[in-house]
Amino acid sequence: MSEVQVEKLEGRVGLVLLNRPARRNALSISLRKGVADAVQALDADDDIRAIVIGGDERAFAAGADLGELADMVPLDPRFEDLAVMRRACDACGKPLIAAVRGYALGGGCELAMMCDLVVAGQGAIFAQPEVRVGIMPGAGGTQRFLRAAGKARALRWLLTGEAFTAAQAEAMGIVSEVVPDDQVMERSVVLARKIAAQPAKAVTAIREAIRAGDNAPLETALMIENRLFQMLFATADQREGMGAFLEKREPSFTGK
Repeated sequence: MSEVQVEKLEGRVGLVLLNRPARRNALSISLRKGVADAVQALDADDDIRAIVIGGDERAFAAGADLGELADMVPLDPRFEDLAVMRRACDACGKPLIAAVRGYALGGGCELAMMCDLVVAGQGAIFAQPEVRVGIMPGAGGTQRFLRAAGKARALRWLLTGEAFTAAQAEAMGIVSEVVPDDQVMERSVVLARKIAAQPAKAVTAIREAIRAGDNAPLETALMIENRLFQMLFATADQREGMGAFLEKREPSFTGK
């Protein structure tokens, strides 16, 4: 049975499902590689405009597979293998939506934060518990937590390793939306389809402005935004979108 299931859904949406239920989708190296391969393949597929990453009812991903990490030493070649999923998600040119049910712990919480949007079930549980086993988050957990929640709240959870709820994650800016547990996947796909229906170049520009601006001074970020804003006036979808608005009709976007 494959550890990662990939589907192409109606509405130009790709679905990546972690499928290691006996270990609550613990992120083994092979599972990380499977997720990376799936994301890269869907990113390269012109028929796909948005990607949903999910687990099962019990767990999105319950952290790293510690059995593979316990004997590692600094500069171990396996550290490169641990990074393949993060690199694939960071390089993905299409919006990623995490559909989180159950546990999102350690690397699972980091995987959720790698995504552009996080839809969480009311019963979802998040944590970065690495400190409890003598290490720290290593796939963006400290930096993404800091940027979403701020220093004081990030350190409160990172230094204790304690778990927090979906509602708390939403209040900290880690989660985009909280819905009933049985509606997580449906809501994630609905959002993905809405995004996929938008002009592709505008979606890409918005993501680029947010990602670049997040790590830049305000003046630089505003310059990036304005440059991208102006460049969109060279696209066919800008002409179609504004023309449709003025003519009071539905637009027909082509992604060009």
